[in-house]
Amino acid sequence: MELYYSFSALIVLASIFAYLNYRFLKLPSTIGIMVIAIVVSIILVSFGETFLPRTFWHLHDLMSGIDFTEVLMGAMLNFLLFAGGIHINIDDLKEQFRPVVIFSTAGVVISTFVVGFGMFYILPFLGINLPFIYCLLFGALISPTDPVAVLSILKQAKVSKSLETKVAGESLFNDGMAVVIFSVVLQLAIGKEVDLGIESIGLLLLKEAGGGLFLGIVLGWVTSRLMREVDDYIISVLVTLSVVMGGYLIARQMHISGPLTMVAAGLFMGNFNVRFKMKSITQDYLIKFWELIDEILNAVLFLFIGFELLMIKDLKHFIVPGLVAIVIVLLARVISIWGPTKLMKTTFSPQTVKVLVWGGIRGGVSIALAMSIPKSEYSEIILSITYCVVVFSIIVQGLTIAKVANPNKIAKEEQELGNITSDESR
Repeated sequence: MELYYSFSALIVLASIFAYLNYRFLKLPSTIGIMVIAIVVSIILVSFGETFLPRTFWHLHDLMSGIDFTEVLMGAMLNFLLFAGGIHINIDDLKEQFRPVVIFSTAGVVISTFVVGFGMFYILPFLGINLPFIYCLLFGALISPTDPVAVLSILKQAKVSKSLETKVAGESLFNDGMAVVIFSVVLQLAIGKEVDLGIESIGLLLLKEAGGGLFLGIVLGWVTSRLMREVDDYIISVLVTLSVVMGGYLIARQMHISGPLTMVAAGLFMGNFNVRFKMKSITQDYLIKFWELIDEILNAVLFLFIGFELLMIKDLKHFIVPGLVAIVIVLLARVISIWGPTKLMKTTFSPQTVKVLVWGGIRGGVSIALAMSIPKSEYSEIILSITYCVVVFSIIVQGLTIAKVANPNKIAKEEQELGNITSDESR
């Protein structure tokens, strides 16, 4: 019952903040909700214990009573990724298959080490001595782009379909690589023996990511076949809900990636179901149901992120390290995108690379991973710096990505590159 009360309170707050944003701030809904939550958190942290003690402690107890890592990684993320997968066209994804795979694997590894080394060598100048293994741990949790934040914000930015598929596809699939790297580094950080052989890590990645994708495809295929026999919108909604909720339980029991299971299942069902004739009312209800789920959970998630400020002690002491981390993370993003593009046969225009870099938005997944680190003298530092990077990423990058993504400029540059390539081939 406690969980019901907590979720009810969050829904009420999210709806109030969404209304205030719609009436006054006029920001994209999720960003507006988070900004208001952060402002409220700052006011409560600064003056709450003196002037509004009951409100401060009620909200503090509400946030501390919820396991953010479990709620996000074990529940909300599955619904959001399934909803995101349903709306991605598999043909568009096939066209961008190589860049999506490279960015979501090699890109994550490159970024992890660039961030790790950067933090290790620069933080001592700020009076913070963070061991290299914890710097690398921060690199692992901050490198993957957040699919929820990216998909939510891309809806507001008018980017080309190919570019949207690259950014969204990378964010959906980089979970597997990121979780494996984070898990290995975390085991090393807490002193457990880990086999660092290529074969061992390769098997772990195959089980975590490959197993999740395979299970998702199987679930998507089975349920799609079942839905062909029953063209009813109520049953269709129930079936898709069972895929998300039951699929996650299966993935958890098998110790494979639940998020990747949901991505694969959503992709398969979203594209397979168009092959058979579905009543327009059934398809309409199904699409609108998952759009509604997506919007509600996004609102709650970004409210969560805003109120997590209440749980971080002495955040003001980590503002400067947080700003340094923002610069290092952006630099790592540039290297992890620009480097691989030079090795691909596909030609990327400068504007496309710029959008890929700036569109690498971090969100709740990074915070959830940071909060999953066992309590130690370094865990609070990592959580505080992670929060600074995530807030900057969502607010600054999220609000400016539409301006960076200039469709006309991208189209012109790609056309010029196409002409150059055709001339060279002659």
